[in-house]
Amino acid sequence: MKTQFFPALKLTLLCVLLFAFVYPLIVLGFAQFAPDKGKVTFVEYKGKVVGAANIGQKFDQDQYFNSRPSAVSYNAAGSGGSNKGTTNPDYLAQVQARIDTFLVHNPTVTKAEIPSELVTASGSGLDPHISPKAALVQVDRIAKIRHLPKDKLIALVNAQTEKPLLGLFGTEKVNVLKLNIALEAVSLEQ
Repeated sequence: MKTQFFPALKLTLLCVLLFAFVYPLIVLGFAQFAPDKGKVTFVEYKGKVVGAANIGQKFDQDQYFNSRPSAVSYNAAGSGGSNKGTTNPDYLAQVQARIDTFLVHNPTVTKAEIPSELVTASGSGLDPHISPKAALVQVDRIAKIRHLPKDKLIALVNAQTEKPLLGLFGTEKVNVLKLNIALEAVSLEQ
């Protein structure tokens, strides 16, 4: 028994040391190179905190740019995907319902023009970004409701578009919360 106990104890202590201390410190070190150093960035509007820049929020009113759907109802305490496969009938019905709803609210858009991120949830369910294409496809609806020129909204989307990290990593994206705050500011100017 002693021949098995001590090697097991050593291995346990080594794993505790590696996975409880060394690994988290390495991850923390890498986070220092990320935007905002891996910390939550709160966004303020008119002196009040209105959300976090790196956690998705629900925007589904017609006068705002819609956010990506969430499989966890935007609950940051329990992030996760739906775990339903692309052939699951419930999943397909849910996506079709989202497509139908989007088309009702955006009558100038065809089904083929809808970017997938506007009708499918992200893996975490908390993605705060959409693609510039997903934002631009909503411009007609917002311009009509807010009585704003389309070219002004297109310029707003372009100004809020974030480029890939170092020009290499990731894709262009638009933070929906920041875009909607900028939209409010533009609407107040009119």
